[in-house]
Amino acid sequence: MPINILMPALSPTMEKGNLAKWLKKEGDKVKSGDVIAEIETDKATMEVEAVDEGTIARILVPEGTQDVPVNDIIAVMAGDGEDVKAAGAAPAPAARPAEAPAAKPAAAAPAPAAAPAPKPATPAPQATTPASQGNGHARVFSSPLARRLAKEAGIELARINGSGPRGRIVARDVEDARSGKGLKAPAAAPAAGPSIAPSMSDKQILALFEPGSYEVVPHDGMRRTIAQRLTASVQTVPHFYLTMDCDIGKLLAAREEINAAAPKDKEKKPLYKLSVNDFVIKAMAIALQRIPNCNVSWTDSGMLKHKHSDIGVAVAMPGGLITPIIRKAETKSLSTISAEMKDFAARARARKLKPEEYQGGTTAVSNLGMYGIKDFTAVINPPHATILAVGTSEERAVVRAGKVEAAHIMSVTLSCDHRAVDGALGAELIGAFKMLIENPVMMMV
Repeated sequence: MPINILMPALSPTMEKGNLAKWLKKEGDKVKSGDVIAEIETDKATMEVEAVDEGTIARILVPEGTQDVPVNDIIAVMAGDGEDVKAAGAAPAPAARPAEAPAAKPAAAAPAPAAAPAPKPATPAPQATTPASQGNGHARVFSSPLARRLAKEAGIELARINGSGPRGRIVARDVEDARSGKGLKAPAAAPAAGPSIAPSMSDKQILALFEPGSYEVVPHDGMRRTIAQRLTASVQTVPHFYLTMDCDIGKLLAAREEINAAAPKDKEKKPLYKLSVNDFVIKAMAIALQRIPNCNVSWTDSGMLKHKHSDIGVAVAMPGGLITPIIRKAETKSLSTISAEMKDFAARARARKLKPEEYQGGTTAVSNLGMYGIKDFTAVINPPHATILAVGTSEERAVVRAGKVEAAHIMSVTLSCDHRAVDGALGAELIGAFKMLIENPVMMMV
């Protein structure tokens, strides 16, 4: 029986991917573990390995195709001993596998999900497909993926026109609804209870501007993911903010001394060059160890208390940002942190990070000091309970022992998830960070 190769889910949040390149062509034999294609996600470009042996009989999705939904069939492979021509000549499935309840990938990500061809669906299971409720009176038939997408987009299923069998709502209907297409008029609101005004549709926004006075640049996968995650964060995570000014005069002096003493390679170049951000990462990591009740993640069933400080660091890249993670940062030297960050930043901008290098973490650092930003607030990236926003270092007038002096001051703002970190606890954390960043020698003991 021909084997369907599906668009794999290369990360827990991946919904679509771009098929960047085929590394095998029709007629090529493949073994388990062979790299057969390159897939672009919203964060990185990753290689996809075969999980079965056989011969590529037919490529259904050509390279360069964008926004291919997870679990769509991208190629068909003939198994050992099968007729390759017959497997390739078989008609392509009419329905997307992601919408068919019986079609499931046979392997976990990041390897490609290759599964036997799904059996033809019959009307009976379609009629008994689990359905979500619309306004409480009518039953709305929808696929599990469509229900999840609609929930993330904040769209009522009852307002979406379904294009699937028997009017069933599928993922593409939700995507259309996001752009304002195919939406029904909202149901009448109950007599009592608060009402929330919906966001403006594309049509309403475009109507405010003169035609020809703008250019529409379609969102790519990264920008859509950033928008969805940050919108969900500010809507579901109760943020509060704590700001402190840190005197980093000792840090700057120590940094200059350490960099001057750095060993040289054969080309007389220093083996490392520490940045202020390297000290920030280390200080935050140690502060979390000293205030362990802040090194947590909120879940509905309980609090996750992390043993290590895994620090995500925001890295700007074309079209968005990504937060590679320095694992067990409290155990690493400043030079090791510096080397890891340089490597992460280079590969992040080339979209070559692996999912395990940017997923998870226990907190994050966002530094806009290099842009001259004095202070700002950052949005928490769940499952983190905190994020530290770092401003620029500048000379300011300070009063010491009744005298006005110049000092190098850096403002930092800690965003906290109030469900997990209370005000006093957050104050302890930012206080511990301040003590460490102002006395960098304390990071060495």
